[in-house]
Amino acid sequence: MKKHFPPLMNIPNHVAFIMDGNGRWAQQRGLPRSIGHKVACERLKDVFYAAKEFGIRYASLYAFSTENWNRPKEEIEQLMRYLVDFCEKDFPLLKKEGIRLIHSGRKERLPDKTKIALEKAIDESKDNNCLTINICLDYGGRDEIVRAIKKIGKDLEAKKIDLASFDEKTFHTYLDHPELPDVDFLIRTSGEERISNYLLYELAYAELYFTPTYWPDFNKEELYKALVEFGKRNRRFGKVFA
Repeated sequence: MKKHFPPLMNIPNHVAFIMDGNGRWAQQRGLPRSIGHKVACERLKDVFYAAKEFGIRYASLYAFSTENWNRPKEEIEQLMRYLVDFCEKDFPLLKKEGIRLIHSGRKERLPDKTKIALEKAIDESKDNNCLTINICLDYGGRDEIVRAIKKIGKDLEAKKIDLASFDEKTFHTYLDHPELPDVDFLIRTSGEERISNYLLYELAYAELYFTPTYWPDFNKEELYKALVEFGKRNRRFGKVFA
């Protein structure tokens, strides 16, 4: 029987996910950590279908951080293969639903097969506008800011911008995807309560939500529960309301 979800009163425009707990989910079941990552990638499709249904317009996903290169080589290779499978097998179905894929982070360090599958999915969905999925792959918040500053420095040297009139809006245009709005809501699974170098500039005024549920168990019902909590938050952005 299909579960009924009452209408939500307040929907975040941009939700960022940290899909944590894959390895622990697998270990608790006596399975290799790699199986946890496999199930996590399979869960993506369900979560994105739910995000679209609930009216979320932008969803960022922390798929692989700049620090994750320190993990065992075999685990990294398996995770990259699962991401290829997502792009080649699962994303074509999401694409038909009007979902667009973009990428934040570096590309030059990715395996060729991962890079090719990612770029193909991005290109084939570029005209979709129902839900934008921002996959943060080989991504770090500090790294994004440093890369932005380097681009700013080059434009200053070339006299393309004026430092006197440089402001926050100008800086935003140097981020990986300046068309993305700031994050409204951050969801992190597995019970960890930190942002782990994720979208540091974009999270400035985000509401934070931490759930003990591991990502492989995070489903439509869990997303709905998180969105209900978001609807209870009083977002003042530094203002005082009478």
